[in-house]
Amino acid sequence: MMRMPPSPRPTGLHHGDLRNALLAAALELVAERGTQGFTLAETSRRAGVSVAAPYKHFADKDALLAELARTGYERQHDLFQAAMAAESDPVEQLAAFAGAYVAFAAENKALFEITFGAGLEKQRYPALAEAGDRVLALLRGPAARLGPETDDLIHTIGAAAHGFAAFLAEGIFGEPTSALAATQRRARDAARKLALAR
Repeated sequence: MMRMPPSPRPTGLHHGDLRNALLAAALELVAERGTQGFTLAETSRRAGVSVAAPYKHFADKDALLAELARTGYERQHDLFQAAMAAESDPVEQLAAFAGAYVAFAAENKALFEITFGAGLEKQRYPALAEAGDRVLALLRGPAARLGPETDDLIHTIGAAAHGFAAFLAEGIFGEPTSALAATQRRARDAARKLALAR
């Protein structure tokens, strides 16, 4: 009787899906354990691939996190642009940004943590730096209409929005989901005050 050749071992992944599968697995792990509890080995296990597989696409753990952070900046850019487009007044545009910032942080917790808490050196990752610069450039238009020192105003409003987002996540304003809308209003109000104080 003729013996059949052994069937290939199923991997559950097509080769073209490996990169995205690793990114998705890493994002899940960060959501569960934070950036400090994330490892490439665990990411490999979660994605159902060998521990060597990530190195086909990423030089190390930080390179994978940098790609997720770049995605985070791209999503921020699109969200902020849409929010700001609904306004014509520069003060209201910056207020809309602040509200959208809080929403992004609340609805994309893992990406938010990676973008701002992974300790990535942007100069090592040009694509990440470029994505961050695109977000900054989006805000420079309305800020410039309010006077000089545009980056100072952007950083001040951004810091205020970041603080509201962090307090929301910590439960300082109450249960985060139910407190989201009120926190967005507070962030918008704070941005207006900062912008009008110019």
